[in-house]
Amino acid sequence: MLRRQLDLFFCALQFLTRIPMPALDRFEPGWTTRAVRYFPLVGQLVGGLSALVLVGAAYVWNGWVAALLATAASVLVTGALHEDGLADTADGLGGGATPGRRLEIMKDSRTGTYGFLALGLVLALKVAVLGGQPAFVAGAALLAAHGLARAAAVVVMRLTPYAPLGAAGKWAPAARGVTAGEAATAVALAAWPLALLPAETGLAGVAAGAAAAAVVALTARRLVGGHTGDVLGAVEQSFELGFLLGAAAVPIP
Repeated sequence: MLRRQLDLFFCALQFLTRIPMPALDRFEPGWTTRAVRYFPLVGQLVGGLSALVLVGAAYVWNGWVAALLATAASVLVTGALHEDGLADTADGLGGGATPGRRLEIMKDSRTGTYGFLALGLVLALKVAVLGGQPAFVAGAALLAAHGLARAAAVVVMRLTPYAPLGAAGKWAPAARGVTAGEAATAVALAAWPLALLPAETGLAGVAAGAAAAAVVALTARRLVGGHTGDVLGAVEQSFELGFLLGAAAVPIP
């Protein structure tokens, strides 16, 4: 049982990051879906590395440079997986007239105007929010935001259907899909970093992040019929930004 859980965690780590690691000795169909329960732990690893870069850089440079370096670190660790999903989703939902055409645009490797604008604005807002806060507060917010954002994507996997027509893209769920228990486990594993923040700060962050993620998920449900791998990336990015904005809106005691 423990070996299987470790395999699932490493499967999640391989899927969500570019961190070098040995290949799994064995791989079973559906493992990526079963591994979603550990997506928040991988997110916390990414957020923790980003927070370390931010806090360390703040000793040398001003807050804006530290925030930019921390954001760049998270992009490098994940290979821009979620940012790519955000750009593709913005292009597809913004540029297509039918569900089929929107999905076709999402699968196109080229990035259009909507994608560039969404990606640029989201990254700029992250840097602006992080750069305007004390380094340790911003670091704690990063740790919480990254884990909770991955949990939000898992919840969307559970609550909305898989939408793609034809060949699957970055994400294709197993036949059984994400179970309620896996989604609940993901949310539970994502919650502990909130203890590092004042209660009202964490609550504001969760509320804003959930609202931002819900807008993306509901829009995708209406326009393409559910989620895709790109939509999940957009959900993650939307929750992450919403959390940071919501948490930063609460004055530090």
